[in-house]
Amino acid sequence: MRSVPTLVSTLAGGPARAIVDLTARAYDGIDAVAAAVTAGAAVLAVGQHDDLDLRRRALAAGADRVVPYRSLAVPSGTAVVRRWIASPLRVATR
Repeated sequence: MRSVPTLVSTLAGGPARAIVDLTARAYDGIDAVAAAVTAGAAVLAVGQHDDLDLRRRALAAGADRVVPYRSLAVPSGTAVVRRWIASPLRVATR
């Protein structure tokens, strides 16, 4: 997605999951996490492994999990995403 409003509009259909790039240039990652959670989505946030402040802020904004970019590298990245998708979908409250 290129913007937070587009993300929110996409998630309006009901419970969903979103993967948010915390360092995207087109939008604010923390705002995107908060908006997705408010829309009822579970969020897997992805960011720099050494930016602990950003990772903490993403969790505080409601991300279910925050993983470093390198954890999504193939082939292990597929397993990370599959495990997250298979996990119970929580109902976001914000």
